[in-house]
This record gives sequence, C-alpha cells and structure tokens, in this order.
Amino acid sequence: MASMAEQLASNINLSAFSKATELKKRIWFTLGALIIYRLGTYIPVPGVDAAIMAQLLAKHQGGILGMFDMFSGGALGRMTIFALNIMPYISASIIIQLMSSAMPSLEALKKEGEQGRKKLNQYTRYLTVFIALFQAYGIAVGLASMSTPAGNAVLHPGFFFTATCVITLVGGTMFLMWLGEQITARGVGNGISLIIFAGIVANLPTALASLFNLGYTGALSPIFVVIFLVLAAVTIAFIVFMEQAQRRVVIQYPKRQVGQRMYGGDSTHMPLKVNTAGVIPPIFASSVLLIPVTIAGFLSSDSTPGWLAFIGQEFSNGRILYMLFYAAMIIFFSFFYAAVSFNPKETADNLRKQGGFIPGIRPGANTAAYFDTILTRLTTIGALYLVAVCLLPQFLINHYNVPFYFGGTSLIIIVSVTIDTVTQVQSHLVAHQYQGLLRKSRGGKGKKR
Repeated sequence: MASMAEQLASNINLSAFSKATELKKRIWFTLGALIIYRLGTYIPVPGVDAAIMAQLLAKHQGGILGMFDMFSGGALGRMTIFALNIMPYISASIIIQLMSSAMPSLEALKKEGEQGRKKLNQYTRYLTVFIALFQAYGIAVGLASMSTPAGNAVLHPGFFFTATCVITLVGGTMFLMWLGEQITARGVGNGISLIIFAGIVANLPTALASLFNLGYTGALSPIFVVIFLVLAAVTIAFIVFMEQAQRRVVIQYPKRQVGQRMYGGDSTHMPLKVNTAGVIPPIFASSVLLIPVTIAGFLSSDSTPGWLAFIGQEFSNGRILYMLFYAAMIIFFSFFYAAVSFNPKETADNLRKQGGFIPGIRPGANTAAYFDTILTRLTTIGALYLVAVCLLPQFLINHYNVPFYFGGTSLIIIVSVTIDTVTQVQSHLVAHQYQGLLRKSRGGKGKKR
C-alpha cells in the first residue's frame, strides 16, 4: 500500500487534476471566499474619514499596529468593516485552550470526541463576540477623540457613531470567523490561516514597490536592495527546510503466529516535526501583544498617562521591550501548543496496546519519558527558530526602513500556509486516483465474470 501511495503521488499531474471534479469545486470555493474577504477590506465603516485615519495609522506603522494592519490586509488603515480581522477569534482560541488545560470540566470536553469539540467551538465563538465588542468599543472611542490639523477622524462623533462602529466591526469579525469555517469545511486548507495569508499576500506588491522606490530614490543603496532580496530568498528556503524537518522515531512490531502463518515483525517510524506548533506561536503572540498596544496606540495624546505613553513607545519594532515580550510569547506558545497537540503518556499507552515498541526502550513509562525528551528538544529548536526568523528582520525595519511586510512573521505564515494547502491538494488528488483505481478494478472483475 505504501509503494502504491508513493507511485500515485509521483504520477500526479495536470490531467489528474482536471479529472478531480470535487477538488476543483473546493478550490473555486476557496478562491471565491477569499475574493469576498478582499472586497470587504474596502468597505469603509460609516462616519470615518479614511484619509485622516491613514495619516494617524502612519504614525504607528513601525509598531505592532502596523503588524495588525498587515494581518488585516490594510483593512485597519482604511478603517473598513474587517478592520478587526480574525484576531479576536484567535485570542478567544488562545484563552479556551489555556482554560481547557487548567479546568477539569473543559478538559473533559476535549476527551468527548466530536460532541466535546463542538461545545468548545461554541464557547470560542461566544468569547470571540465578547473580545470583539471590547476591541471595537475601544477603537470607536479612540477614533472619536483622534484628530489632525486636517480635521477629526470621525465626522460626527457621538453615541450613534459608537454604536454603529461597534456593530459593524463585530459583525465583520463574526462574518470572517464563519467564512473561515466554511473554507475549512468546503474548501482547501485552513480557513483562518488562509484569511491571514490573503491579507499579507495582498500587500506584497505594495511592499516590493516601496522597496524598489527606496533604492531608486537613493534612500537605500541598490547593492543593499539586491542583498536584501537574496537574504529574503535564503530566509524563505530556510523556513521551508525547518517547516518540513522532522525526527523519525523507529517503531518495531513483534512477530506473532496465527495458525501456521507469521504476522508482524515490521518496523515503521513515527514522524515528529521540529516545529510542531507551525505558524501558531507568532500569530498568537501578535494577538496577545495587540490588546494593550491597541489601547495605548489609539489613546496617545498630550494628556496620556506616562505609563500608557511608555507602552505605546516601547512596543514598536526594534525596541528591546517589544522584542523580549514577543520572543517570550513565541517560546511559551511553542511549548504550550506542543504539549496540547502531543501527549507522550497517551502515545506510549496506545503504542503498547498495539504491541509496538521503540528498540532499546521499555514500553510504558520509559517510552513516555523518551517521547517527552525528544519533544522537549525538538520544541526548543523550533521555538528558537521561530524567534530568530521573527525578530532578526526587526533591525532591518528599524535601521533601514524596509517595508514591514518582509518581516519574519509574514514569511513564516506565507510558507506554512502554502505548504499546508499544497499538501491538502495532493491528498485530494491521491484519494481521487485511489477511487479511480478501485472503480477500474471492480469493473474489470465484473467483465471477467
């Protein structure tokens, strides 16, 4: 069966794709959903002066608010209905996962299978509404108090604008949450990741144009522009290598005799990825850091308290405090997600029930400890890799004023989502070819009869 799967995977071509009707429907559905998302990033919130809003956000473009604007595909800078994007849902997912590890009742739901998962998803949706209401209200109040020499950001501030803004932003977030779930169920790839991916990719042409313009005007040396592009290509290749790197643990199954035949005795491997958490830690870290910085960024003025001004100033790209908190959050979520997604004791118990063992390691507690040691080492390497890729570009942004969209977080998201989507497409093609072979084999047997 394994050799057949490898043969099918190697024979995947355009003709196989053209015959996969279901896969084509899924791809068209995904593209259509992403087009709807991009159209929504240009529908403005009523009562906001987009030009003045763009000027105000430009002051914070080098900070984490610039990252939020990147994740939202420029929706925050244009103050559109999708300005909050999917970040409240990500924040709610973080909180529910943390609570499910600490609260026995939620932990029991995780073990109930499909029904428990549906309940946890429902709790996540409720919490998303609450977080979105909090963030939307903060944005509405902040917008009403913001102004420039050219005028106020809000044309007619008051209760009606606040209510309209909150309802619009919360509704936009809930629609994106629903759209992401539809892409996951009826499309190709993870819907939430693809929405963030689409927002980043949509801004890449502008970022490239900005980079080349800096080289053309002399703000950056042409040699530096070439070196930077080469460095970006090397970074992408390194990310691809690390995202596909894995440790293969050899699993041996003993021989057993049934009647006069011998079964078993095979050896296989259990692949453990170096970066088990994937793109989740950078996104989670950005989402957590966004909550206090959003308040500090939008409420900054001459009368702002000193501690709030300090947060708004220090949590910007290139600042030591920002880098330390960002790195700490990435490391924490790397280990947290690895612990949630892989249980060494449960894996060791299942392996013992199936009669498998790791050569040289006793089944049971010793196998669980062995898995835990390997997972800790791999997660450490993966966390350091994420920190390096996400933070090393910061000095380029801080010292050379290169476009923010070339940051490590955006590159990791682009590469990870692309690999995941391509893998799912290949899985659909392999499944389609398997079905075709089964139909042919059944048809052949029918003719012989």
